[in-house]
Amino acid sequence: MTYDIYPSRTDRGAGIMARQDPVVYENGLDTEALTPQQVERYKEDGFLVLENVFSPTEVAALMQEVDRLTTDEGIRQMDEAITEPGSDAVRSVFRVHQLSDRIATLARDPRLLNVARQVLGSEVYIHQSRANLKPGFKGKEFYWHSDFETWHVEDGMPAMRALSCSVLLTDNNECNGALMLVPGSHTRFVSCEGETPDDHYKTSLKQQDIGVPDPLTLKLLVDEGGIQMAKGKAGSVVFFDCNTMHGSAANISPWPRANVFMVYNSIENTLDKPKYGLRMRPEHIAARSGIKTLEPLALEVE
Repeated sequence: MTYDIYPSRTDRGAGIMARQDPVVYENGLDTEALTPQQVERYKEDGFLVLENVFSPTEVAALMQEVDRLTTDEGIRQMDEAITEPGSDAVRSVFRVHQLSDRIATLARDPRLLNVARQVLGSEVYIHQSRANLKPGFKGKEFYWHSDFETWHVEDGMPAMRALSCSVLLTDNNECNGALMLVPGSHTRFVSCEGETPDDHYKTSLKQQDIGVPDPLTLKLLVDEGGIQMAKGKAGSVVFFDCNTMHGSAANISPWPRANVFMVYNSIENTLDKPKYGLRMRPEHIAARSGIKTLEPLALEVE
């Protein structure tokens, strides 16, 4: 049996250990998408917020497309559409880069793609994509978690060589459930308690209870790094490491929150088998087949 350097959800209980992988793969591609100062900030904090990446015209076109995806009755009946707990309000739509030509183009936009290629030091592909919504008054929270912990255990992602980007299609502020991140948390791996039930994704995508940090460890991370809210105007982009601890509060404001979220994974970090004999999660949550390197392509907006 191969030794797992990032064990989690075992009988060992909760724990915290040092990261074994680089944050920035500096000997690979250098697309110059980020300045040296931005690279250092990302390396230190585990995330970076870039403002005014997309124009109001581009944002409006993307928002129109997300509205179409989330109101299309055919899509709402698909497994890709996730509703809020206790309501039929759409929380997320997965695989949007394949359901939408416009978002497929967005995934190849060099303003996003070249950041991923530079940080990960290789060519990349889309591990997961989704539109994330928090409707006004009733958008629910996303509890604290590291994406890599879930992707490692439930999808068999070998190493911390992936990053996420969230394209803000509405203003994200203190009131409408903007993303919260713990600076520096990406340098530790938090091993979580609890055995993973089969088809865990069916409940975790609505409300995650397994694969979340214990309160003591979370307090330790926050005491060391604090909490930073990724606020920004529509058109901003948040890039964050796959192991950065993050979450968001409920939206009880009147202002809806909408973002397009894409996970870029290194082509050298494709998925193995899930841990502990778990069944593979569906393709729209964790891409395995038809993996293709993404080529940069300028975004076209009508």
